[in-house]
Amino acid sequence: MNFKLTIWVTITLFFIDISYTQAQNDKMYEISKNLEIFITVYKELNTNFVDELDPGTLMRTGIDAMTNSLDPYTNYISESQIASYQIYDDEKYQGIGAKVGIVNNKFKILEPFQGGPAVEAGLKAGDEIISIDGVNIQGKKIEEINSVLRGIPGTDIKLEIQPVNGTRPIEIKKVVRGEVNITNVPYSGFVDDNIGYISLTVFTQDASANVAKALKDLKTKNPNLSGIILDLRQNGGGLLREAVALCNVFVPSGEVIVTTKGKVKDRDQVFKTMGQPVDLDIPLAVLIDKRSASASEIVSGVIQDLDRGVLIGQRSYGKGLVQNIKELGYNSRIKITTSKYYIPSGRCIQGVEYENGEPKDIPESLRSKFKTRAGRTVLDGGGVLPDVKLTSIEKKAVTQSLLDKHVIFEYVNKYCIGKDSIGKVGTFAFNQYEDFLTYVKKQDFTYELEAEKQLNKTIEEIAKNQSTKSYANDLKKIQEKIKSDKADDFEEAKAEIIDEIEKEIVTRYFFQKGKVQQTLDDDNEVKEAISILKDTNRYKKIIGKN
Repeated sequence: MNFKLTIWVTITLFFIDISYTQAQNDKMYEISKNLEIFITVYKELNTNFVDELDPGTLMRTGIDAMTNSLDPYTNYISESQIASYQIYDDEKYQGIGAKVGIVNNKFKILEPFQGGPAVEAGLKAGDEIISIDGVNIQGKKIEEINSVLRGIPGTDIKLEIQPVNGTRPIEIKKVVRGEVNITNVPYSGFVDDNIGYISLTVFTQDASANVAKALKDLKTKNPNLSGIILDLRQNGGGLLREAVALCNVFVPSGEVIVTTKGKVKDRDQVFKTMGQPVDLDIPLAVLIDKRSASASEIVSGVIQDLDRGVLIGQRSYGKGLVQNIKELGYNSRIKITTSKYYIPSGRCIQGVEYENGEPKDIPESLRSKFKTRAGRTVLDGGGVLPDVKLTSIEKKAVTQSLLDKHVIFEYVNKYCIGKDSIGKVGTFAFNQYEDFLTYVKKQDFTYELEAEKQLNKTIEEIAKNQSTKSYANDLKKIQEKIKSDKADDFEEAKAEIIDEIEKEIVTRYFFQKGKVQQTLDDDNEVKEAISILKDTNRYKKIIGKN
């Protein structure tokens, strides 16, 4: 380097350093200024506001407003919340092994998990919990009840139970809390002569090993296995290491799977596959939907970026953020988003905008373009787009309302009384729809369509104003017409409602495994995956290898 060039580089670096230092100083000044303003406002409110204020509540409101303006995952954990937070965050703390919830103001077992403490203690779906360790739980919030149910594995908890059939007297059940191992691969099997299927519901410990085992078992049972369907629908994610290891089942060792990048560059990380794959060549179809998130998006995105398989379904959720916990003093913490996930093509799957705490749908035209290994165009900024898009079938309003109001759940409680078995899973058929309709009528079940809700609000507003009051009568005629048309909804939704009833019944006897099996035959996305995997030319064309 000559002398003049050396001088020029030195001067340039000097001014860059000055500019950077000035920028940092300006930022620190802004922080100091606004902190002083914030403290002054806080003091003035506490001193002069007409009503008495709780300083802690006021400050919590300000902190929550700050964190909520960033993303749904950055939040403050106060001293009063820390105990329950530790219970939920620590893998050592588990519970009774059952999904629980409030149904018609009663706290009930919704779904016991196979092999868990609840099943071992004889608890069934529909059982009502009246008290826990002698403390009546009537009127308590579900968060309070859950915090009591969870605890250190091996400790006892006494539940006062009203059995689901309602005829047996109240019982006291002793449940030994355990480290509940909810099966992350509830089902694997064949959906066609040579096509295998593996359902993965959550990325908990050993998720990748369980998928690998399922694949090996399928190959052993059928040496002519010609395709695999990996179902990640409704899978909200979990452990990053399991996502990386799962990719390794289908891609070679040494592949960069995901990198994390944030403001502090020293904390950036690169995660690679490190083991031997199970199968690098078998055609693969991955099913995703709008609830496939985080680790599910890493796996599906990697499979797409490396052109290792075909993605089928709907755009995924769009969560590509990493959170860390920071101590704040006074036994409080903040969970803060510190970096983002980037997959092999260089794209980030994180949604860039939020609406009511959910990632906002960003038009494809506004998303940046990246390339897969084979040169296919993929997009960033809001989840993973499938290669084969299928329209999501939304449940009819009446069906969703029956589920939300637990009408189907309560009916199945009644249906299962006295039935020790229902025959073979996958072939069970519910044929008592008229009995179900009779039950619904007795429950005085009602529901509103979205358009009906809007119309009711409009009628209320119009009726308040004397000059427009006459229009309310015309709108009420439309209201009556909607109610009349709704009488046909139960017939139009019959097949859908029966399907939900069958799933609920099968889950009582065969748990999650049976629930998955019951739905496979009528699953249009599984059918599409089978079709693609059996058509070699179409499969290769989709992944850019034809």
